[in-house]
Amino acid sequence: MNQRAAGRGRPSGTDGSDFSYRMVVDSRYTKVAKAKSRLAKLIFAQAVTQLMIAANVFISLSKKESPDRVSVSSLSIGLVSLLAGELGRKRSRSNFLKFYVFGSSMAILLSVAYLAMSNLSLEAFQHFTSLETLKIAAVLLGFVVQFFAIGTTISLIKNMAPPKRAS
Repeated sequence: MNQRAAGRGRPSGTDGSDFSYRMVVDSRYTKVAKAKSRLAKLIFAQAVTQLMIAANVFISLSKKESPDRVSVSSLSIGLVSLLAGELGRKRSRSNFLKFYVFGSSMAILLSVAYLAMSNLSLEAFQHFTSLETLKIAAVLLGFVVQFFAIGTTISLIKNMAPPKRAS
């Protein structure tokens, strides 16, 4: 410990000639950084779709209608998985990211199943001010964003893992 004095100056061997060598970063790290940035945007887009679904639930509650259990379940699962995804992205926790992929996929599949089972008429597509159109738009947007989120998260998890050694 005494060999390393705090105010001794620059360590030997760092006269600047090795700058290009020191600035080389493994491609995995740059891929992880890009995937984290892309995932942040996708999580934001998913949060917007969750807010659209939440607005739909609250509007139906304000009209004294009973909320759909499937919509509320999808909303709660989606919000918990988004929280796990954001924590996994920020802290590089692959288990949180795996839970995020599973949870957000289940949430969007619940929403798609609910839309498939509901009796939507063509009037919902003709009147863009209706509540059903908001629900359809939110689910379709969430479905598309989910595909990109799954691909981005899987590549992020693969690049976060240490490289496998050839044996």
